Amino acid sequence: MRVANGMRAAVAVVWLLAAGAAGAGCSSTTDGAATCPGCGPGGEPAFPTTRPTVSPPTSSPTQTMPTPVPTTPGGQTLAPSDTGYVYIETKSGQTRCQINSESVGCESNFENPPVVNGQPANGVEVSAGGSVRWIAGNLGAIPTTPIDYTTYHAVGWTIDASESGTRFTNDGTGHGMFISTQGVEIF
Repeated sequence: MRVANGMRAAVAVVWLLAAGAAGAGCSSTTDGAATCPGCGPGGEPAFPTTRPTVSPPTSSPTQTMPTPVPTTPGGQTLAPSDTGYVYIETKSGQTRCQINSESVGCESNFENPPVVNGQPANGVEVSAGGSVRWIAGNLGAIPTTPIDYTTYHAVGWTIDASESGTRFTNDGTGHGMFISTQGVEIF
């Protein structure tokens, strides 16, 4: 009987220590108030993002190289992500865009934007067919590739970037847009 009582006491002590350790290290709450330093008027935080370069990646012996994207005459080709998007930021840093085969969506601080749902639009999207949609929101922390003032190709679009703005032309339809902080021209 003495061993049994001693064994129960030892099991109880081990259980209490385990419960205390589990309670100390595991919690689904965090004390304190939520803060958002750097949030703008839209309430969205400005997250720093890693900016990939547009030069070819180097490989290590254990790294698998991605399939090369053929370059198109008259400009560098930007490879899409696994989801089919190319994310860019203009040289001025004033405009960021996401491009896929169907559309180009950009955000910028436009001088005289239209009002969308009671707020000034800071985004615009053009489809390959030429339809346009203004948006009040942001693209979030997308991993943009900074582009220079030159010509690029990405997922069926030609991108002509200059100091005056950036022109996106769908290679198949000829539709697109010219975007700058002064405004947007759809064609």
